[in-house]
Amino acid sequence: MTGTTHPRDTRPSVQKRAAPGGSRGAASVTVRRGRPGRYLFWLVTAFVALLLGCAVAVTIGPANVSLAQVVGSVGSHLGLPGLTGGTPVPPLTDAIVWQLRMPRVLTAAMVGAGLALSGAVMQSVTRNPLADPYLLGLSSGASLGAVCVVILGVGFALPAAAFAGALIALFATLNIARVGGSITPGRAVLAGLAIAQLGSAGTSFIIFWAAKGDSYREILNWLLGSLAGSSWTSVLISTTALVLVGTGILLAASRLDAFTFGDTNAASLGINVNATRWGFLVAVALLTGAMVAVSGAIGFVGLILPHLVRGLSGPGHRRLLPLVAVVGALFLVLADTLARTVFDPRELPVGIITAFIGVPVFILLIKRKRSAAWA
Repeated sequence: MTGTTHPRDTRPSVQKRAAPGGSRGAASVTVRRGRPGRYLFWLVTAFVALLLGCAVAVTIGPANVSLAQVVGSVGSHLGLPGLTGGTPVPPLTDAIVWQLRMPRVLTAAMVGAGLALSGAVMQSVTRNPLADPYLLGLSSGASLGAVCVVILGVGFALPAAAFAGALIALFATLNIARVGGSITPGRAVLAGLAIAQLGSAGTSFIIFWAAKGDSYREILNWLLGSLAGSSWTSVLISTTALVLVGTGILLAASRLDAFTFGDTNAASLGINVNATRWGFLVAVALLTGAMVAVSGAIGFVGLILPHLVRGLSGPGHRRLLPLVAVVGALFLVLADTLARTVFDPRELPVGIITAFIGVPVFILLIKRKRSAAWA
């Protein structure tokens, strides 16, 4: 028996196949795929745009840097002197490119990819189109950890404290959600909202009680989301998390298709629903915690991009996840470039830029989506 779908419904369909002898066999998820050439075109286009966007972003700033100098600086540090074209890059320009701008651009790309990937997973696991990477209270937990170390005067430990805070928030959320039975999407969302409010209250109290002067400005900048302090350590943290956790998520992409129609259908496919949901939520927490640790809480990346990309990739997660990661990386690189240049010499936290872009785009998505598409 084949499930019926709305003509504009792009979700996977579930089929029940009859086993030999007339007995009912296991269910299977059938994902309607778009044309492979169309998807490949968008993936390659987004990747090329990301490479060009990163290169151009490094050239933009108070000091004039040409694209040839960017290529030459990167080539010299990677042991490819032929890219310099025979003309060495001046030491000051090389320092601007390699020590200041390149780490920031690469961190923006990794954070954007990680948040977009996490958002797509959260929307599938919770079956909630409004879910984002921070739904389980991760950003509030990370913020509380970060504020504590800044107030204590050990700001160098901020990434570690933010990451630890995100994991503690996840542990609290999932343990509250499992009270009275297995974890369900509804319980997880409600528990996450409770922990988020608790973390926000704790952060506000600490700021009210102890923050002042430089510590207050540092806390505010971090809470609004900023890539201003990015270094090669930031690149290492975000890249490691994206490669390790992101690879695991991509390998399990087909299991996300099974969650589209609920726990019963997922279980009929032989999936341990509770364990699989735990696994995906922990993976999202690890990935989001690492990204928030180096950038602060940057909103709307994981909320709007999965919806936009589904129109290009189709509903299947094997296609959605790689494309949404590349588009997320490109989006945050462009947003951060705007953040540091639009009011030059003053710099906006990138979270403000993503909010200004994300809110109107999300309103347009709401207007264009029919109720069946949000089901």
